[in-house]
Amino acid sequence: MVRVTCPAMRAVLIVNPHATSTTERRRDLLAHALAGEIDVRLEHTMGRGHAADLAAKAAEEHYDLVVVHGGDGTVNEVVNGLLRHGPGPAGPVLSVVPGGSTNVFARAVGMAPDPTAATEQILEALAEGRAPRTVSLGQAGDRYFTFNAGIGIDADVVERVEAKRAKGAKVTNALHIRQTVRAWLAADRKNPPLTVTVDDREPVPGCHLVFVTNVDPWTYLGARPVRTNPGVTAEGGLGVMAVTSLQPPTVARMVSQLLRPNSGKGVHGKHVVRFDDVSRIRVDATDPVGLQMDGDDVGKWNPVEFVSVPEALRVLV
Repeated sequence: MVRVTCPAMRAVLIVNPHATSTTERRRDLLAHALAGEIDVRLEHTMGRGHAADLAAKAAEEHYDLVVVHGGDGTVNEVVNGLLRHGPGPAGPVLSVVPGGSTNVFARAVGMAPDPTAATEQILEALAEGRAPRTVSLGQAGDRYFTFNAGIGIDADVVERVEAKRAKGAKVTNALHIRQTVRAWLAADRKNPPLTVTVDDREPVPGCHLVFVTNVDPWTYLGARPVRTNPGVTAEGGLGVMAVTSLQPPTVARMVSQLLRPNSGKGVHGKHVVRFDDVSRIRVDATDPVGLQMDGDDVGKWNPVEFVSVPEALRVLV
């Protein structure tokens, strides 16, 4: 069992100063608290991709721990930087102090959603020499994702939200809901473009959207978890949900299932294709389609192959 030890530990604290819940005061308190226990270097992200470069440098310089204070996008960048040369047992351990609006991965692996409480959690783990949690990741192409990826309407929503944010809009649950309704209204309900193949099963044609999850729940509406694949765990394989109808009754039923508190069934029905704990998912499209990974628009793809990467990352919680 690998244990995190404090006396000679070297850490990098990567902060996204523009994240939703990040403030200068909170950053200073976090840096000061960590510096009281370990040797820590503070780095600020300067733009898109910089967090990945900082994390990759930390791995190359054999740091023991990388703490990231930011939202899901920053966490995704840090993870991809840490694994730039692939997963392995010798890389830095990751820990997350939530700083975004949703913080899905941090909450899914057991970090407190409040930044102050999460900082205390890290300090307790260090003081106790607590072993990190080893989790799986999803991967498409050469990019890893920590909690979800989506093709179809889901990716269209992310693209729309990013366009609004670029114009100065604040990213909120209400903005996501509005853009989801608009993407659904704009969708071609008669010509579903996607065919899904899961592991060695028969291909499923006629899909409008495909959602791949690496943890459960895959997002939150405030404190309420949103769950499509309750059988997915952070240590296991991927979950996949595909939808073959966008007609109003089907959509209404799906929304009701998603928002039902404490539902252990996830999304289900005759127009839903769903599997938990799978290793590989291939999606073929009639034309290149949008893909989002951890809430980040990554362009048009065809085909897309998702794989589960077991024991990819060590996380201190």
